[in-house]
Amino acid sequence: MKINWGTAIVLVFIGFISFIMYFVVHMNTNKKYEHDLVTEEYYKKELAFQEEIDAEKNSRALLNDVSMKKTPQGLSIQFPQEKEFQKISGVISLYRPSNKQLDFTIPITLQQNSMIIPDENMIEGKWKITIDWEYENTRYLFKKSFAY
Repeated sequence: MKINWGTAIVLVFIGFISFIMYFVVHMNTNKKYEHDLVTEEYYKKELAFQEEIDAEKNSRALLNDVSMKKTPQGLSIQFPQEKEFQKISGVISLYRPSNKQLDFTIPITLQQNSMIIPDENMIEGKWKITIDWEYENTRYLFKKSFAY
């Protein structure tokens, strides 16, 4: 059987489309290539953005802002010394850009203006921390990216 040039072009197109379809199906069904949204409730968070801007401005206006350092026990978070630690409340959110399953949020529980996030909760790599705290009805927000 002899194949003419029209049949050859059709066969090449069918082969090319099959090749592309294989990779599209493979990428969409393989768990290794799964991509998550940055945040689950993106639009809801966008509506509260002005409040975040105001809270960050309050945080920058402090004499001493929140500070962090790595210790053998874990991640030590220091709150401003001029604030009474009993009146500080809020949450600490740690976000891992590479793996959504490692994200976690914990309430602020202070002992003498500091708090330690245990080392077993932290894995080496890039993290984004958000400390949303309140002192005497004034909201403060501290955001930072760091490598643990």
